[in-house]
Amino acid sequence: MNHILLLAGTILFLCIVFNQALSRLIVPSLLIFILLGMCFGENGLFHIYFNDYEAVNVICSVSLIFIMFYGGFGTNIKAARPVAFPSVVLSTIGVVCTAGLVGVFAHFVLRLPWQEGLLIGAVISSTDAASVFHILRSQKLALKEHTDSLLELESGSNDPMSYMLTTVMVSILAGKSVAIPVLLFQQIFFGVCFGLAIGWIALWLLRQSLLPTEQSQTVFLFSVVLLAYALPTFVQGNGYLSVYLCGIWLGNSQLPQKRSLVHFFDVLTNVAQVMIFFLLGLLVTPKELPEVFFPALIIMLFLTFVARPVVVAVLLAPFRASIGKVGLVSWAGLRGVASIVFSIMAVLNGIQTQYNLFNLVFCIVLLSISIQGTLLPWVSKKLHMLDVFGDIGKTFSDYQADGDVHFIKVKLTSVHPWCGKRLRDLSIPKDLLAVMLIREEVTKVPHGNTELLAGDLLVFAARAFEDRESLVLQEVVIDRHHKWVNQQLSQISISQLALIILVKRGIETIIPDGQTSIMAGDILVVAEKKVK
Repeated sequence: MNHILLLAGTILFLCIVFNQALSRLIVPSLLIFILLGMCFGENGLFHIYFNDYEAVNVICSVSLIFIMFYGGFGTNIKAARPVAFPSVVLSTIGVVCTAGLVGVFAHFVLRLPWQEGLLIGAVISSTDAASVFHILRSQKLALKEHTDSLLELESGSNDPMSYMLTTVMVSILAGKSVAIPVLLFQQIFFGVCFGLAIGWIALWLLRQSLLPTEQSQTVFLFSVVLLAYALPTFVQGNGYLSVYLCGIWLGNSQLPQKRSLVHFFDVLTNVAQVMIFFLLGLLVTPKELPEVFFPALIIMLFLTFVARPVVVAVLLAPFRASIGKVGLVSWAGLRGVASIVFSIMAVLNGIQTQYNLFNLVFCIVLLSISIQGTLLPWVSKKLHMLDVFGDIGKTFSDYQADGDVHFIKVKLTSVHPWCGKRLRDLSIPKDLLAVMLIREEVTKVPHGNTELLAGDLLVFAARAFEDRESLVLQEVVIDRHHKWVNQQLSQISISQLALIILVKRGIETIIPDGQTSIMAGDILVVAEKKVK
């Protein structure tokens, strides 16, 4: 257990510490974590022998559940509506056609049996939502013609189809009797029904005030995600499809405390992504990769420059997509974690193939992320598809600018300059809105002609500020030996990049000015600009 805990702690530590710094690199940071895992592996610097496919399959599959849910939860249906139909076409028919073309190529070029070729095609037929989302957000790639929304919706919704095709091919290769139309119907029908039903029930319960705290709502939604995957699988439904649709339903609904839920799942899925890639790098044996590198390379090149462009061009032709859009969507078809998870599933089912399927798919994913992922911003620019006036954040339902509003209270004393004036005569910024007035325990909604009196409590609504990379809040506890005790704020020396914005004194909260005296026991809240 100590070795397991040490490894788990090391993985999480590295994920959290290095992820923010690596996100600024041109190379996708997820690629770095694959290489980091390989560095820890048996052929790396630390020589850790790790060959537990079952454990990795469980961890990656569970992580993929939350990644799929959050992919749906963050998809802004309003922004994606203009491209919803072509996205669904690409994520269904496009996946089938891509798998078929790769299967044909593997059969005639690599001389693989038909069933093995189609299995490879099925496993790598979907694009990776985690990689696409990560690159679009980290590189701030707002794209023309709603291309960013199309890529997000397609990559988030095509894993279920790839999973179904993989399930079919694994069953055939394992010699199982399978009725393909029945299996596909069960996967799709029960996946859709359970996903929408569980999403509707969860939303109804969240709105009944049965869960009063943010923590209880977060844990509740965590359980909903697990149920959305597990329940449909009992009746042969597609759990990934169910989870994704449940996420879309909840993410595009008005939820109480939605911001806290976004923050929780954002951190959870971010750690899950880098942990998956680290574990996959740890699982692979680098010295075995050269024997599959050449077939992996030619499959990746065929997939990137032939199969994907042909499928995209044909399927987007009825929608009159521009050449630039077709080219960018073709290039952005990154392969990722889902493909590797599906290959592990085939390995655990005892499927024997000419090439080690896990190593083959691992190499394809590594090449795809490193080449396509790294060059995606450059290709977007060369195809003139960057929208300089756009905002990639608007394509996600957790967009900060549409975020929550904060309330600010102003207590009017007898010497306050606003006393005796009407609200419309005040010089109040347009982004600050007076929403409530409390006068002698009577609450009313103020208007322009409302006259303000001493003793009034005026409540304003203002947009919340969200830029944790530039501004940090910290508390300074003042004990009786502190050098600031009994001094006024105007007398103390503090950094030019910092400002004392609040003084907590017992149960009292003070908005300070230069004449405010600091007393022993005070807690000062300091806002400080980060120096990069």
